[in-house]
Amino acid sequence: MNILFSGNDGVFDGILTCLLSIMKRTSAKEPFQVYVLTMDVSHIKSQYQPIHDEKIAFLQDVVKEYNTLNKIIKIDVTDIYEREFAGSPNEQCYCSPYTLLRLFMDLIPEIPDKVLYLDVDVLFQRDISLLYDIDIEGYEYAAARDHYGKYTIHPNYINAGVLLFNMKLCRETGIFEKARNLIRTKKLLFADQSAIYRSTTRKKMLPQKFNDQKFLHPSTVVRHFSKRLFYLPYPHTDNIKQWHVSKIHSVFHYEQFDDILYEYIYLRRKYQNGREA
Repeated sequence: MNILFSGNDGVFDGILTCLLSIMKRTSAKEPFQVYVLTMDVSHIKSQYQPIHDEKIAFLQDVVKEYNTLNKIIKIDVTDIYEREFAGSPNEQCYCSPYTLLRLFMDLIPEIPDKVLYLDVDVLFQRDISLLYDIDIEGYEYAAARDHYGKYTIHPNYINAGVLLFNMKLCRETGIFEKARNLIRTKKLLFADQSAIYRSTTRKKMLPQKFNDQKFLHPSTVVRHFSKRLFYLPYPHTDNIKQWHVSKIHSVFHYEQFDDILYEYIYLRRKYQNGREA
């Protein structure tokens, strides 16, 4: 199974927790190939550094505890970004320029024909095979609706945090090249997400359980901890991530992920102690 993440050096906690959830909830014996797209654009912001090799090595050790054939592959796309998007209208987009990196997938020879892109702020409650094994023949990708966008933009507006790509067809239709042209020429409200949505030829719509952005149900496969609106004690937004362990308990009252989060706390401490030794 092929998985893709992207981000700077700050995505370590997200990738670690997400991978733990996948390893702990998946019964399949098939190994995982995990790609991490990163880059150095520290000239934009000092914290925009590529994920360090020592963190990749630590993640590799973690996943190999579950299957010795599991592999983490770091791909630096700084040169591609500078060529494609430097100075574009969306360089200072709503999140960070790292959200744009998935739009380079067709330019990277290592990316296989079927790959699951994941934002780092997701946890699997159920087996990843329920999502990965979905047939996407004839579709560029499969995705679930965006929780807020389906009301405010379009009923089938997708959330780009969980995307199951058919890369063979994507390369044929040129979806990524079309999306990159939009990023280069138009300021988009949700940058990469809007660019993918506008450039799509054919997509498969998935039930919300494959990308639950607000609630956790027994049927939920993927819980996406994106920014959300809370009505109490007064209307406000909060951006609680899965590695904010105390808030996962105090605000959401979730216990379903405790085995994942407690191992995360142990491993995070182990990584920090190793650095300080």
